[in-house]
Amino acid sequence: MSETYEPRMKTRYRELIRPKMQEQFSYSNAMQIPRLDKVVVNMGVGEAVGDSKKLASALEALTLISGQKPVATKAKNSIAGFKIREGMSVGCKVTLRKSHMYEFIDRLVTIALPRVKDFRGLNGKSFDGRGNYAMGLKEHLVFPEIDYDKVDTIWGMDIVVCTTAQTNDEAKALLKEFDFPFRN
Repeated sequence: MSETYEPRMKTRYRELIRPKMQEQFSYSNAMQIPRLDKVVVNMGVGEAVGDSKKLASALEALTLISGQKPVATKAKNSIAGFKIREGMSVGCKVTLRKSHMYEFIDRLVTIALPRVKDFRGLNGKSFDGRGNYAMGLKEHLVFPEIDYDKVDTIWGMDIVVCTTAQTNDEAKALLKEFDFPFRN
């Protein structure tokens, strides 16, 4: 019988983070302990209006980074100043859950964030009040999956980490345990 593979961060959550969170916030029930729910990675590709190859390039890059096929996002409204019509593809996004999510978080905090130029830590105030954390990266080149020589355009991306935490403090404590480098 073959052993099933479990991501490093998921094992860490189960064995170390859960007991520590239960002790820190004194939860009476194990289901109250916050956990990661999903990670949404979004790339806005405004240049796709003039050149459809740009969107294909962004979709390919996001596929390499996330390990999952992204979907193209469409404009909800027409904006004449930007030459955007309703229904036009203007970006791409991918929602990661379960093993894909833990693998992405692992690569983000151990490889990608340390490679960001002039990185001084993540803003600890980017929580939404319901336990979700949003951050942005200026360039997708910090991920090792991207071959620098084959890149024609540098894309930025938004990363939203959704947790089951009820408050910002619980969510921040959870993400700190996952080694998110918050600045003081």
